[in-house]
Amino acid sequence: MNFSIFAFLLIAGIGAGLTSTLAGLASLVSYPALLAIGVPPVIANVTNTAALVFTGVGSAVSSLPELRGRGKFLWRLILLVSLGSIFGSALLLIAPAATFEKVVPFFIIAAGLLLLFSGRLPTQEHRPGEPARTLTFGQEAAQTIVIFVTGAYAGYFGAATGVVMLATLTLTVDQPFIVSNSMKNLTGFAANAIATVIYAFTTKIE
Repeated sequence: MNFSIFAFLLIAGIGAGLTSTLAGLASLVSYPALLAIGVPPVIANVTNTAALVFTGVGSAVSSLPELRGRGKFLWRLILLVSLGSIFGSALLLIAPAATFEKVVPFFIIAAGLLLLFSGRLPTQEHRPGEPARTLTFGQEAAQTIVIFVTGAYAGYFGAATGVVMLATLTLTVDQPFIVSNSMKNLTGFAANAIATVIYAFTTKIE
């Protein structure tokens, strides 16, 4: 690796860290940067996921105070996202690389649209003084499926997982926004960490 490539990746890494903090869009900066220096798409995705584990540590740790007293639901959330991440990672390893290359542009477009319109989506935010809402069986089943699918997305590709997860949580979880955002930080870190462990033993990380 020559100095120009190192400098380019360093700048991209700083940009990814900033966008991760601001909007959960780190992958949309770091992934194209890896492609730009000639890393194959699937390997770029794997490498990118591994790099995002480190950008997610600080966010996850800083979010813990907001999550006190919510351990039962939080563990359920982490379990669902983790299982989804395992499924998505396995799908990436099993499916042909050509399939990944074809669907990635659609993922990026969808993530961008979700970011654009996420602020206009209705939420399930709990207001102080209101009794907590009780989900019906159907609502809880739908919540479970959506969270699992979000975890699978994180394991398979992961670009803008933070935006996807935050939209999922604000739409399905009866919590204040700051709590949903903290849950997003922790679950995003968990999904990336699990996917990275799987990739470390099954594929190549640049």
